[in-house]
Amino acid sequence: MTITIDEFKKVEIRAGKILSAEKVPNTDKLLKLMVDLGEKVEVKEVAKEEGATITPTDAPKVFVSAPRQIVSGIALRFPDPAVLIGKTCMFVSNLEPRVIKGLESNGMLFAVSVPEGGFSLLEPNETIPPGTMAI
Repeated sequence: MTITIDEFKKVEIRAGKILSAEKVPNTDKLLKLMVDLGEKVEVKEVAKEEGATITPTDAPKVFVSAPRQIVSGIALRFPDPAVLIGKTCMFVSNLEPRVIKGLESNGMLFAVSVPEGGFSLLEPNETIPPGTMAI
């Protein structure tokens, strides 16, 4: 199957840093990854001293990192998922969410494998920050 260049241009491929990785219970192949894709969300309320809150109208805007949950079928390759923490890999970031074994997945990890057993994550060098888009 072939796709047009215009179809391909719709795919957003971004660098993402894996913040956590854990096996999905009652599965052999699935890992739940929390991934920093460089996305930020605005905090709607900011805590003040003594439990009061302030709203954005009386405070400067505050943005925090918004990691994404991504479910990936790579658990057999990583018996100790902790080895993935801190790695920067490439992800498809604009797939519609999909529920896999009860977990919402918001992207797809890029990896390659061959029938003889070779496997590799697609990892940019260490100078590429989370959120960088492939061009």
